[in-house]
Amino acid sequence: MKKKAAEKAKLAKRSQAAKDPNKPMRPPSAFFDFMEEFRKTFKEKNYNNKSVYVVGKTGGDKWKISSEAKKAPNVAKANKIKSEYNSKMNAYNKKQVNTIAIYVEILK
Repeated sequence: MKKKAAEKAKLAKRSQAAKDPNKPMRPPSAFFDFMEEFRKTFKEKNYNNKSVYVVGKTGGDKWKISSEAKKAPNVAKANKIKSEYNSKMNAYNKKQVNTIAIYVEILK
């Protein structure tokens, strides 16, 4: 039984690929944009609260009960950031394809 666990651990270590530092980071969703603003106001009102759980739980509950009209600015901002991310990813993917094509030409 211990051998199987050791083998699985070795496979898990090997299967992780190195992350490309040039790859654009995924943009935050509308909820995370909302939480960024919410944390500031919550900490001002509840400066004695040190629990991260309470801030997250309260913010999540407030997001759930918010109307679409209140969510609209956060959604619009998230969509704008996502479109910028998509254009950066397209440029990144084209660069990757060109790099691979160059390596293929070299190997021939």
